[in-house]
Amino acid sequence: MTKFLTALGVLLALHMASSNKLVCHMTNWAQYRPGHAKFTSDNIDPFLCTHVIYTLATINGLNQISTIEWNDQQQYARLNNLKKFNPALKTLLSVGGTVNGMSPFIAMVARPESRAAFIKSAIGFLRTHNFDGLNLAWEYPAHNGSPEQDRERFTLLVKELVAAFEKDAKDTRKTQLLLSANVASIRDTIDRAYEVKLIAPHFDFINLMTYDYHGHWEAATGHNSPLYSSSMDMGNHVHHNINSTVSHWLALGAPAEKLLLGFPSFGRTYRLTTGSAGLGAPTNGPADAGPYTRTPGFWAFYEVCNFLTSAHTEWIEEQKVPYATSGSSWVGYDDKSSFSSKVQWMTGMNLGGAHVWTLDMDDFSGSFCRAGSYPLINHLRMSMGFSPKPTTTAAPTTTRDPIADFCRGRPDGLYTNPADKGTYFQCYLGNTYLHRCQPGLIYYDSCKCCNWP
Repeated sequence: MTKFLTALGVLLALHMASSNKLVCHMTNWAQYRPGHAKFTSDNIDPFLCTHVIYTLATINGLNQISTIEWNDQQQYARLNNLKKFNPALKTLLSVGGTVNGMSPFIAMVARPESRAAFIKSAIGFLRTHNFDGLNLAWEYPAHNGSPEQDRERFTLLVKELVAAFEKDAKDTRKTQLLLSANVASIRDTIDRAYEVKLIAPHFDFINLMTYDYHGHWEAATGHNSPLYSSSMDMGNHVHHNINSTVSHWLALGAPAEKLLLGFPSFGRTYRLTTGSAGLGAPTNGPADAGPYTRTPGFWAFYEVCNFLTSAHTEWIEEQKVPYATSGSSWVGYDDKSSFSSKVQWMTGMNLGGAHVWTLDMDDFSGSFCRAGSYPLINHLRMSMGFSPKPTTTAAPTTTRDPIADFCRGRPDGLYTNPADKGTYFQCYLGNTYLHRCQPGLIYYDSCKCCNWP
């Protein structure tokens, strides 16, 4: 009876979940990566995500929002033209970064007049370039040269932005601009940077940066984005995980439906220094930079794919994430199995959805992992229960083919195909959709993913 009630509770939680946003970031520096890794707005699938955030714009010395790259405005136009194919797609422009090593927010929030100038320029800029909203990417108020008062000034900025967005919508009779933010995941940073109860109600959604918990700046291996703590964690590190971050934001008064869980399409690397290769193994800096991202300390998922062909992989059961080693190189990364575990947890917590950092670090072209384009994000999308994209066709219906009737009466979701382990069904609104694993893999219902036999 107890097991039945527990299962019923899980089903009710899934039914009540509000995880209906899939927000995907793109970066304007990914266009400079070589070969098949070059990414622009033209590489975006307009039906993959519910929202796309273009990263990054800045704030100039006159407190005006402004471009960074030479072709940003061209890329804005190409991104927003995708709404002709998918009118439901929403786009936001992210503002942040640094100017001479300092966040441009620091000078802008200091005075009411400078905040007003920024807000006015932002509204005009967003409307001119056909964006649906603004994303604030300040890392972080009251940190990195930002004075303690910026915690309260950030609150004022958020409130003033929303008030101005409301007035603009009334004056122009247009849909009100959206407001979101990328926010910290470490408890001490959260407490010092944000008045959570005061700001959370004003955002349309809040992007929790639930990654970069560990990296090569530490002297021992740790996973980039673990779901839970590990037995190796000591001191404050027991809070360096998704479960702790989300619990803290909720305890501080953030509504669950406003919080989006961060899903990284990259891994963090280390250079091992001894024969030990497990979690907590001694390290000295990062592994070699990836050939495409060319930045020490992390690899895009498509670079991880190449590494895995000759690496030894392990699953960290207590944290629900994988890592891989080859020689002295160690990478903690995410795959379809870890994404599935996080989606299940996210849905149970009734969070508002997911955000992905970034589109351009998944295998967007399908050139590296041999699993089709956007293998991670497409899996995330299906795991969250979104409807099949327009390019997906329903299973054929014939009088002798029982496949078409498989989903009749079943809840939406992914299911095993008993007749063929290399395929699986997606049920949506009673319709049956047949999907194929990549060659050599079979479908496992335990992780709702394809994996090696």
